[in-house]
Amino acid sequence: MTLTDAHGRVEAAGPPKGRGRSGRVAVAVWAAGIAAAFAVGWYLRRAGLSTEDALPPLHARARGWPPPWRLLPAAALAALAAAALPALAARLPWRALPPVAWASAAAWTVALAASDGWGALAGPLEAPTEYPAGLAQLRPDPLEWLRTFTERLGGYTTHVRGHPPLPMLVLWALEKAGLGGTGWAAALVIAAGTSSVAAIAVTVRCVAGERAARAAVPFLVLAPLAVWVATAMDAFFLAVAAWGTALLALAARGSGARALAAAVGGGLLLGCLPYLSYGLLPLYAVPLAVVLLLRPRARVLAAAGAGLAVTPAAFTLLGFWWPDGVRATLDTYLVSRGSAQRSYAYFLPANLAVLGLLTGPAVAHALPRTLAVLRRGVPWRQVLRRDAGARTVPPAAAVAALAGAALLGVLVLDLSGVTRGEVERIWVPFAAWLAVAAAVDRPSAGARGWLAAQAATALALQALVLSPW
Repeated sequence: MTLTDAHGRVEAAGPPKGRGRSGRVAVAVWAAGIAAAFAVGWYLRRAGLSTEDALPPLHARARGWPPPWRLLPAAALAALAAAALPALAARLPWRALPPVAWASAAAWTVALAASDGWGALAGPLEAPTEYPAGLAQLRPDPLEWLRTFTERLGGYTTHVRGHPPLPMLVLWALEKAGLGGTGWAAALVIAAGTSSVAAIAVTVRCVAGERAARAAVPFLVLAPLAVWVATAMDAFFLAVAAWGTALLALAARGSGARALAAAVGGGLLLGCLPYLSYGLLPLYAVPLAVVLLLRPRARVLAAAGAGLAVTPAAFTLLGFWWPDGVRATLDTYLVSRGSAQRSYAYFLPANLAVLGLLTGPAVAHALPRTLAVLRRGVPWRQVLRRDAGARTVPPAAAVAALAGAALLGVLVLDLSGVTRGEVERIWVPFAAWLAVAAAVDRPSAGARGWLAAQAATALALQALVLSPW
């Protein structure tokens, strides 16, 4: 049976023969890879070869199962969401779906974190290594702090040293707006991070049609990465990238002044990424995939380019030269007792096992299908030649391109060796895009079972792992 999406484009006529077996094999590999990463990490730590982390490959420590009642609200919410979200995603008017998805993701994220008490929402940001601890050095003169950021880098807290200055300036601006303190900072991170569910759904609708976006929403909401959305600053980075990409996709689909305004806004947000984290550069593969799939008009690209240039120009004029920041951060990284001292050979595959924890078994099941669709379903020659036929990329292939772009970014960053451990937070902006792979897999009647598996993974992580984020 041939299917068409909301834009009238033809979809694949059902799952290819053998998909179920390849999916089951992928889930078995997913589970075995995670188990192997923890087993080897335990051995390395016992042998004294990996001492930076108590529970490698996670920068966390193990804990016993907490009192069951603490996880009951989150478990009950997960059961309700797994049962109701597929029907809601299929039947709600589109305008209502992104806000409902955002609210659902926020409720799920907060319920998970609150199993450790309400103080756990802001607790991660209160550590002496985190951004808020460095605000005292910024407050007297933010412009002087920015001008001297690189040369004074060694005197700042761990997370400030490891990132460009924009995250600190965001927290300073929040404080100046009368919303100071780690509680408001945590609220910003969680609200922004969970809003990315809506942004990614909007992007999927633009590139692949409404049916694919509706199929992706439940898996975006219940992705296990929610454990680290509360509260790692990387969740805020995810939101900036997701909304920048969504605005770019809307601009490519739109026309007139509104499309140009969306393009400028999308470019402005995407231009912030290198100033939020040096490790976000490979994430540009996702908006690039959107551009290749949608072929926006030249004036839309020009407007996006203008917005993209704003943040780099502003920081340069105010005295922060990005390449110097990269160099200084790399110098502090190499002499630190942290990531640079970890084993590259171990963390190269172990980092991918952590990515599997963030994305869950449903994405593992979908991955063979996604890669097959990506390889055979995208007319790459047409796309790269800007042929008219490039506008008829099948929906499943368009979704696969988004997930594939995020996976490519992860692989580039992993191979670089800069990310050795602590990737449970670093992968958050990438892992959310991989969750859309479930829309390619289309488990249809089995969606609730896979959603339950996703939720169970998150609950197990929350119950067994005590993370600083």
